[in-house]
Amino acid sequence: MPTFDLVVVGSGGGPYETNLSSYLFKPCDARWADGIIALEAGSGIGTLHQLLSKDRTLFDLFGKLSARQVYSRIHCFLISHAHLDHVNGLVLSAGSLDSSEKRRKRVCAPLKALKILETIFSDRVWPNLASWDADDAAYKLLYDPLMFDDSYRTIFPDVSVKAMPVLHGKNDTAGDYESSAFFIHHDPSGKEFLFFGDVSPDSLVLAGADPLTIAVWRAAAPKIPDALSTIFIECSWPSGRPNALLYGHLSPEHLVDELAALAAEVTKARAAKAAVAATSTDDALPTRRRKRKKRRADTSPAAAVATPDSPSAPLAGLRVYIIHCKEDEDLEREHERPIAHIIRDQVDALVQAKSLGAEILSAEQGMTISTHLFALSPLR
Repeated sequence: MPTFDLVVVGSGGGPYETNLSSYLFKPCDARWADGIIALEAGSGIGTLHQLLSKDRTLFDLFGKLSARQVYSRIHCFLISHAHLDHVNGLVLSAGSLDSSEKRRKRVCAPLKALKILETIFSDRVWPNLASWDADDAAYKLLYDPLMFDDSYRTIFPDVSVKAMPVLHGKNDTAGDYESSAFFIHHDPSGKEFLFFGDVSPDSLVLAGADPLTIAVWRAAAPKIPDALSTIFIECSWPSGRPNALLYGHLSPEHLVDELAALAAEVTKARAAKAAVAATSTDDALPTRRRKRKKRRADTSPAAAVATPDSPSAPLAGLRVYIIHCKEDEDLEREHERPIAHIIRDQVDALVQAKSLGAEILSAEQGMTISTHLFALSPLR
């Protein structure tokens, strides 16, 4: 069953300001004109204008919607963290969109991210065009905190989200820098996809700190691939990048280590589910047959396969979209192709070497991604 339609406005990690993290999506059975959710807001109206100049039907089969009109139909901005490459479009568009709608545009983000945005909308860096007051002027954005409390919040008709914290490196002034991952849920179907903001490897967490990405994998594992078949996750650097120069991001080696950790959690979740099912079956059998089945349980094929080190492609059916690749003109010139393709192929080779089974793709600017499986689609 189809769930969401998503347009990639920008998928890069800089330094090109025309291709920064920015995705617009909606439930598949709704019209773009009826309302849009912005997932990150790095590149904004200018980039959208460029995309529409190449394809007027990106959001409307009749090609009538301008970039400003599309952006004005955003009901909610879903922001993982407040670095400029994720909020630039949000900031620049504030106060300049279509004001005919009385509905306040909400900025849904973890509280720390909203507090940082507040320092931007301060009449210093940028005019004060956002507030916490639900009764404030309609032209102002409304700060709407997302809590890390394991619950799903409705952010749009038929769409709810659960936010979980992840680490995005460490700096000298604030210490550990918080980013987030979003489980984005299609309420009518029960299907969802997982989207990561910027994230650093759990393996590089310093002693005394808690790794956070593993908790996201444990939450995702029981749902893969039936309820959750798509993950968007960053891989900013190509292979071989020294750990000291990652700056809170992933390289192919670290990303595949993370996917291996997810695979282990998927295997554990399936083994636990199989054990529960076996116990339920045993409880339904007569006593004499139940004893005989228990004696054979340890030699069953399911028990043999369901181990953390199983080579049986535990992530089969999962699509992983690589995002936030940082442009590198020298490397692109050397390989004669975009950096996103270079990194995608490096990740794919490592995934195949570990027999993880996931399909590795790159989310590219201007791409439309549709349906529960998020296959490429011409549908608008």
